[in-house]
Order: sequence, then structure tokens, then C-alpha cells
Amino acid sequence: MSNKDLPDLNQPEGKTAEDSGMESPLAREESAQSGEPQDTKAAEETAEGDSAGAGSLKDEISALKQALENKKNEMNELLEKAQRLAAEYDNYRKRTNREKERLYSDSVCDVVFRFLPVVDNLERAAAAEAETQEGKSLMEGIGMILRQMSDILEKLGVKPIEAVGKTFDPELHNAVMHVEDESYGPGEIIEEFQKGYIYKDEIVIRHSMVKVAN
Repeated sequence: MSNKDLPDLNQPEGKTAEDSGMESPLAREESAQSGEPQDTKAAEETAEGDSAGAGSLKDEISALKQALENKKNEMNELLEKAQRLAAEYDNYRKRTNREKERLYSDSVCDVVFRFLPVVDNLERAAAAEAETQEGKSLMEGIGMILRQMSDILEKLGVKPIEAVGKTFDPELHNAVMHVEDESYGPGEIIEEFQKGYIYKDEIVIRHSMVKVAN
């Protein structure tokens, strides 16, 4: 009996080299070839994931920029509204102040106009001559009242309109008589019949009644 016919005592019965865990070179080559596509696929998936993440970040940045631009536009609109409101309020305040001043001026002029006949009578009384001592004392009292009335009018901004010696002005004077006299200049006022008054050099309360020469 030759050695070839003897069974291999070191090899368990019924097992081959593959069963013993020993991998043949051919098997290792096949395993390497089968593993290479899997590594490439994993790399591609990683690259795709990175690309998707970069795209998502760009979209987020773009959305933030758009939101910032929207907020800027809203802020500009609110600023314009605030500026318009401030301008409207300033105009309203000025208009209200003008209306108040005009109302006050109209009230002062109306009240003063109603008191002017009293002032006229006091002036006539003060111009009269007293013959007795009692009359002189009375005239002094009238003069004091007249001066007090003049002070009140002055504090209110009311003053008499200049007339005699001035050139006739239809805005201030009311000519009730006209004479020809070469000794006076053209349109010169030579006499005043009733004193006129003006408020703050702007509003005529009562025109002066005058006589005009030439």
C-alpha cells in the first residue's frame, strides 16, 4: 500500500481546506473585487450628502437675506409714516396757534371797539374847561380815568392812528371832508373829527374820520 492510498490523519474527515477557514487566493481576489464598488458607492453618497448640505445652507442664507431686506423695507415705511405724522402734527400745531391768535385778536378788537365811544366821551369831557374849583377837580378825575384807559389800550397792543399832518391813507383814514388849500400838501390831513385805533399795527379797529386838503 502506498502513501497516496493512506488517509490524511491531520485533516478531519469530511472537511476541506475551505471548511477549515483557509481562504484560497482566488477567493480573496473575488472578495476584493466585490468590495471595491461598495467603497465607491459610499464615497459618492458622502459627496452627495455634502453637496445637499451646502445647498441647504445657501438656501438658508438667501432666505435670511430676503427677510433682512423685508425688514429694512418695513422700517423705511414706518420711518416715512412717522415723518409724515410729525410734519402733519407740526402743521396742525402751527395752524391751531394761528387760529387761536386770530380768535384772540378778533376778540380784543371787538371789545375795544365797543369801549371806544366811552373813550371818546372821556376825551370830550377832558377837553372842556371848568369854571369853578369843583369843576376843575372833576376834570382832573376825568383826566386820570382817561389816562388809565389809554394805558390799558396800550398794554393790549391798541394805539391811536396818526392823522393830522400825515398823508391820507385809505387803509387807515376815512375822509369825510375835502378842501382845496394851497398851504397844505396834496392829500394832507388837516383835521381829525374822530380818532382811529389800530391793533398791533396790523388790524384797524376803527378808521380815523378826517378832513383832507387838495
